[in-house]
Amino acid sequence: MTQQSNAGMHEFLAQDRVIWGKPAAQAMIEEADRRQAQRIFIVASKTLNRKTDAVESLRRALGPRCVGTFDECQEHTPRPSVFAAARAVRAAEPDLIVTFGGGTAIDTVKVLLIVLAHGLAEPKQLDDYHIRVNPDGSRHAPAIKVPPLRQVVISTTLSAAEFSSLAGCSDPGRGVKDAYSGREIGAASVILDPAVTVHTPEWLWLSTGIRAIDHAVEGLCSIEASPLVEATALHALRLLSRSLDKTKQAPGDLAARLESQQGAWLSGFAIFKVPFGASHGIGHSLGAVTGMSHGYTSCVMLPHVMRFNQSHRAEKLAQIASALGRGDADGAGAVSALIERLGMPTRLRDAGVQQAQFDKIASGAMGNIWVRTNPRPIKEQADVINLLDAAW
Repeated sequence: MTQQSNAGMHEFLAQDRVIWGKPAAQAMIEEADRRQAQRIFIVASKTLNRKTDAVESLRRALGPRCVGTFDECQEHTPRPSVFAAARAVRAAEPDLIVTFGGGTAIDTVKVLLIVLAHGLAEPKQLDDYHIRVNPDGSRHAPAIKVPPLRQVVISTTLSAAEFSSLAGCSDPGRGVKDAYSGREIGAASVILDPAVTVHTPEWLWLSTGIRAIDHAVEGLCSIEASPLVEATALHALRLLSRSLDKTKQAPGDLAARLESQQGAWLSGFAIFKVPFGASHGIGHSLGAVTGMSHGYTSCVMLPHVMRFNQSHRAEKLAQIASALGRGDADGAGAVSALIERLGMPTRLRDAGVQQAQFDKIASGAMGNIWVRTNPRPIKEQADVINLLDAAW
């Protein structure tokens, strides 16, 4: 008998449904009824809550079952904002959280569920629960208890944070963005309603669309890519490439916006299921050090990382070029062309990053879980700085 090789495992999310084709409020009422939720707390982005009627419409639909709203989520999910949200949730004593927004709101709730599960009282205590990279490049993920309640997500961006059990949370004191993972901290259900995404600023919608493409590209090119991830990543690229162009030209095209949402969903099958690479890893450090949004970090870094990996992933990069509608095998060129068509930044200097920050960015990146798993090995800080120089 021939010995089996390439053993692997795909752990599915603790997520039982993804809903589309219904108005968000209607779908949320049905989910609340199905889950027998009587005390529902809303976590939303400040802009969505205060400058649109979307959150108020949801509150009206929920009626007396809505027991509070928190909208002070902050980009890159700094620890103090998580604890502010946790205090609000503890005071309201809900039995379900509805997260209405994008990756920032979703990650805030993921980490606050860890805070609740372990009874944490101050930000410093999160030190014991984030994923750590060992000197040999392996990682240690602390065990996370089952939280006392779950979240249902109404997503408004294309970050795909709603389709993973991974969260990023920055520690302002260390200038580092840590990763956290727990099977039940992610969305129990997801509602995709393109109508609520028309409130999302164009730059955020399009840049998180590139973030979803980054998930698909680094999933497909992963050192441990699986058949499921390869299939979903390639179709995600097809959906996203054709729909993002449409939403750029016609922001009110709800069919195209839903196609973008479904592309992001497919891209999410790779998140924390296979190791990503340096675009995500360096992007995390860029965000922590400079405040650059993760949509923009993907816009700038992904093409450069793809070129860096060309010698190790030529066949996969050719597949990416084909999925994006390009006739040659230049996957990085196809991604670059899409980013430029969408009017997104392509250089670090265009996003306000200073070269004087490179050493700190590179140092943080070397401790990231995904820099060490890049297809072409990144062995030292100088390799990261070379990539930053290329992207400058």
